Amino acid sequence: MSNRIEDIEVYNLSEVFAGKVWEITSTWDFFAKDTIGKQLVRSSDSISANIAEGFGRYHFKENKNFCYYSRGSIIETKTWLYKATSRKLIDNETYQSLLQQLETIHLKLNIYIKFIGSIK
Repeated sequence: MSNRIEDIEVYNLSEVFAGKVWEITSTWDFFAKDTIGKQLVRSSDSISANIAEGFGRYHFKENKNFCYYSRGSIIETKTWLYKATSRKLIDNETYQSLLQQLETIHLKLNIYIKFIGSIK
């Protein structure tokens, strides 16, 4: 297992994803930013933040728990993306692209969770 969070692929993918969400939501008007935008940014940021917090924990069990929180943030982010699309804040092409990225992050997070603690 790596000693640096920056070496964890799913962490890096989720950081890039959160950056894209920030770029998109930062262009919205105040009402959209204050309602959906804040929630979408928070849930997106929470994906990598929880991976990082778990990575910094001493016990594998704690690390896995934070990865489970991260997985919950992925599902929450999907919900906010859907709301942003249905309210015409994000076009369908952007929605599909972000959704595909989230699916990849979700898959890689599940693999990472299985890997945690498997190396003695």
